[in-house]
Amino acid sequence: QVHLVESGGGLVQPGGSLRLSCAASGDTLDYYSFGWFRQAPGKEREGVSSISRSGGSTVYADSVKGRFTISRDNARNTVYLQMNSLKPEDTGVYYCAASPIALPTFTTSLHNYWGQGTQVTVSS
Repeated sequence: QVHLVESGGGLVQPGGSLRLSCAASGDTLDYYSFGWFRQAPGKEREGVSSISRSGGSTVYADSVKGRFTISRDNARNTVYLQMNSLKPEDTGVYYCAASPIALPTFTTSLHNYWGQGTQVTVSS
């Protein structure tokens, strides 16, 4: 069992930066890969970035490549998403999720545990 709590969302102007954190408790984080997903109003939830169990492999949605960076600190039981050069289309609720799959994945059905989400709004 893993409990996930996201933080770090907020209102930011276009071109600004935010760092999201996902604090995990419960089972050993080493057993899980993690993904960040987002959902904009009226749209389906989409994968943004994912990181493998080891942290050695990452994937990004094409829309965020070169702007977002995912990382994990198992000692602190935390997964991060550094978001730079934010655009209005990055607006949405961002969710952290844990999967027992070793490699990074955007498949939502493979993620057993989800946080409650944190709102990110990019607007001038």
